[in-house]
Amino acid sequence: MADAFDNIEQTPLDLLRAQAITRRTFFGGAGAGIGALALDALLGDRAKATVSDLRSKSASYKPKAKSIIYLHMSGAPPTIDMFDHKPLLTELNMKPCPDSLLKGERFAFIKGVPLMLGSPHKFSKHGHNQTEVCDLLPGMASLMDDITLVRSLKTTQFNHAPAEMFIYTGSANPGAASLGSWVTYGLGSLNQNLPGFVVLVSGGTDPTGGKSLWSSGFLPSIYQGVQCRTSGDPVLYLSDPPGMNRENRRDSLNALAKLNETELQQYGDPETATRIAQYELAFRMQMTVPEVTDVSKESQTTLDMYGVKPGESSFAKNCLLARRMVEEGVRYVQLYDWGWDIHGTNPGDDLMSAFPKKCKDVDKAVTALINDLKQRGMLDETLVIWGGEFGRTPMNEARGGSKYLGRDHHPHCYCIWMAGGGVKPGFVFGETDEIGYKIVKDTMTVRDLQATIMHLMGIDPYRFSYPYQGLNNRLIGPTDEGVIRREILT
Repeated sequence: MADAFDNIEQTPLDLLRAQAITRRTFFGGAGAGIGALALDALLGDRAKATVSDLRSKSASYKPKAKSIIYLHMSGAPPTIDMFDHKPLLTELNMKPCPDSLLKGERFAFIKGVPLMLGSPHKFSKHGHNQTEVCDLLPGMASLMDDITLVRSLKTTQFNHAPAEMFIYTGSANPGAASLGSWVTYGLGSLNQNLPGFVVLVSGGTDPTGGKSLWSSGFLPSIYQGVQCRTSGDPVLYLSDPPGMNRENRRDSLNALAKLNETELQQYGDPETATRIAQYELAFRMQMTVPEVTDVSKESQTTLDMYGVKPGESSFAKNCLLARRMVEEGVRYVQLYDWGWDIHGTNPGDDLMSAFPKKCKDVDKAVTALINDLKQRGMLDETLVIWGGEFGRTPMNEARGGSKYLGRDHHPHCYCIWMAGGGVKPGFVFGETDEIGYKIVKDTMTVRDLQATIMHLMGIDPYRFSYPYQGLNNRLIGPTDEGVIRREILT
C-alpha cells in the first residue's frame, strides 16, 4: 500500500523537521507535546516566567536593612556554655538527671539516665544590661551593647542536616529554596557584576546540610548561592581555559547566547533565560570577583584586627570577605563554619579542648566584623546574624561511657544573636529555665526568625510567594505561624 505522504513534495528542511518529531519529542517536548501540557499544569505560572538579570528591585515597604551577613556555626554550638549561664546547673553537676526531664523525650545519643553537666568555663557580666557571657568569648562579650541576644530560639528538628535545611529553606527536606535565594529573588542584587548571594565555607568541609542550604530550589537557578573559595580561583571554572583570551570568550558567549535564544523562543523554558543570564554574569564576574576577594588591598591594621594571615584560608578571612562583598553590593553573604558538634566522644569534639579552640577561631573575627561595619557606617543597613541549628542538652552525653565532656542535640532552646539592620542594640530577648532545658519566656520559633529577617529586608513574609506545583510557596511555610518579632526591632 502506498504511503499517503508519498506524493507530498518536501524540502530537505521539511524532512529534517519531520525526522525530529520523534515519539519522545511528541510526548515529552516542552514546546508542543503532551508532556508540555502536563508540565504547564504542574508548574503553573512558573512555566511562563522569564529571568533576565539580578537588577535591584523595590522592597514591599521601607526596609530596615539592605544586606545580610549570616554566620552559621555548623554542628550546633553549645550556647548554654556561651550566652546562657546557669548557676543551678553548676550546683547539679554530675548528679543524675531527674526522671521528669527524661519522660517522653527523644535524644539523638543519650541512653539511660544521664548526669547533669554544669558549664566547665567561667562567665562574666558585660554591657549596660550586665549580660553574662563565657570568658572564652571576650570579643563577643564586648559587643553586648551592639546586639540583640535571643536566648529562646526553638526548632522542630534535632538532627543536623534537617535542622540546617529547616532554618535556611523552611523545610527539613531537600528541594526548597534557601533564604539567600528568596532574598535575592525578591530584591535582586545591588551590583550587576557580582552575584546577589555568596557562600563562604570554613572548618575544612561543607556544612552538614550540604549545598542544599544555598540551593535556589524551585526558584529560577540564577538565584542560587555562588560558593566562593578563599584560595586559588575564587569561583571554580570562572577563569578562561588555556589558549582563550577575553575577546575569544566574548565571541563564544555571543554565539552561545544566539543558540540559547533560539531554544528559548522554541520551547519557552525559563531556565534557558536563566542560563543566558548566568553566562553573562560569569563573564562580568571574571573581572570583579578576583578584585573583591583580594584582601591584600586592606591595610595591615584591618588584617590584624580580623586575624587574617596572608595566603591562609580561614573563618577570619571569610568575615573580612563578607564585609568587602556587602560593601560592593552583594545582597546576601552566608558563612558556614564547620566543627561545632561538641558531643564529648574524644578530645576533638569535647568541651575542654575542642570547644575553647573553636571559640578562639571565631571570636576575634566576629568582633572585628561588627566593629568594622560600625566604623564604616555600614552596620545600620547590614543585618548580621550569628547562630547554629539547634541547642545542646544540660546533661552530659557520655556516649559509650566516654569520660570526655559533651552535650547531645537539644531542639527545645538555644541562643542566637543579631546586630545592625534594624534590631535593638544591647537587648536580651527570651528566657530559659534554671537549667537551660525549656523556654519559660518569649519563645522564638524558626518560622518567627525567618519572618523577622524577611520583614527587616522590606519583604512581606506572608504575601511573598512563588507559584510551584499548584501552591504559592513561601519561606515561612503554608501557614501564618511565623510571627514578626517586633519586640527586638528598633
